[in-house]
Amino acid sequence: MDFSLILFIALVVTGVIWLLDALFFSRSRAAKNNETSESEVTRDPLLVEYSKAFFPVILIVFVLRSFIAEPFRIPSGSMLPTLNIGDFILVNKFSYGVRLPVINEKLISVSDPQRGDIMVFRFPHDPKMHFVKRVVGLPGDKIEYKSEKLYNNGKLMTQVADGQYDFKSVANRKQSLNKYSEMLENMTHDILIDPRRSSSQTLKFDVPADQYFVMGDNRNYSNDSRYWGFVPDKNVVGKAFFIWFSWDWLNGGGVNWSRIGTMLNSQGDN
Repeated sequence: MDFSLILFIALVVTGVIWLLDALFFSRSRAAKNNETSESEVTRDPLLVEYSKAFFPVILIVFVLRSFIAEPFRIPSGSMLPTLNIGDFILVNKFSYGVRLPVINEKLISVSDPQRGDIMVFRFPHDPKMHFVKRVVGLPGDKIEYKSEKLYNNGKLMTQVADGQYDFKSVANRKQSLNKYSEMLENMTHDILIDPRRSSSQTLKFDVPADQYFVMGDNRNYSNDSRYWGFVPDKNVVGKAFFIWFSWDWLNGGGVNWSRIGTMLNSQGDN
């Protein structure tokens, strides 16, 4: 079950219990207590006490997660080298507009995703899952991907070789991939390409209205728009902007202190 839905249900239940008690039962208990000795004072029922204690906390968490920032954990290496396995990121929930919690319906439009943004969204084929990828195509764009090079509206997104990138995969296997700096719109970001899996196949896409084309920075190891299509605007969750913690427990790497505090979606994400 979606955690936002769980929070919403908890908020409603605790709020209703607190409200019903305040309207119908608390006054009678107070009146009864005024007529009895201190040793016979009737305390609030345990359920009411818990509701009073947890409702404000749940409300604050719900508002923060729904309208300000929501945390996510990176489970795979599809966004290497920008995002590592075990990174914990914060996602700005109002960058692209104010949306209703749970149903994700946009109420107020603030701005639209831009090329180069690291965006979190609900996977179109299973909205219960959240994906994080980089926006490379906007509505109306013509995307072409051939020989590991990206073209947007006929213009090549320049790649500059930047040595090798060594890392451990989810299976704890050492890998070394070619690293490039790619110019996308007015920003530069790093990508990885595995020459052993390079393909000369040409892929072409026309991005429909109100949808986006996204790709992972680890180009040969990313399940993205090249394989399952576009991201509808209604599925957009927010814009990743900050790494607040990093711990690769799968590979026994421990806390990566150097990554904590890294800002994302800036000129050069690393």
